[in-house]
Amino acid sequence: MPTAEELQQKREAAKEIIDVLQEISLLLNTKLNRTQLSLSVSLIENGVNPEALAVVIKELRKAGEKARNESAGSDLAD
Repeated sequence: MPTAEELQQKREAAKEIIDVLQEISLLLNTKLNRTQLSLSVSLIENGVNPEALAVVIKELRKAGEKARNESAGSDLAD
């Protein structure tokens, strides 16, 4: 069983990795926040296809934008 020190080192290493990935994400203008990026990395580490995940993220963004636009349109009609 890992010691408390080993667990802390593991957490710090994971934080550093996410820090680097977040910088890359910002440079690539992915518009993923730190939580979304962490969840995406976790999904990929657990076997999710990265390309499929990218497609799902894009589709969810489109659906969210459409819902916001429809909501804004219905607010104007009232």
